[in-house]
Amino acid sequence: MAEMKKITAFVPADILEYAQAYTGEGVSETLRVALRELAHKRACEELLALRGKVKLDLDLAELREDREFDDRGNVL
Repeated sequence: MAEMKKITAFVPADILEYAQAYTGEGVSETLRVALRELAHKRACEELLALRGKVKLDLDLAELREDREFDDRGNVL
């Protein structure tokens, strides 16, 4: 696990209770989940910002050579 940092934060009690009810976890784990989700959201936004800016030279047929697919196109 990454380095941990102890914090003191003032958060609205009703929002915290709502979030804890959703996660089913305590305060610390609920805050960890929320921070991971926020970091994930930012990473997704950064990837979307790259749309159309990254040139990929891939051969799909070559990539699929070592895989087997069912009749719906799903990897077996």
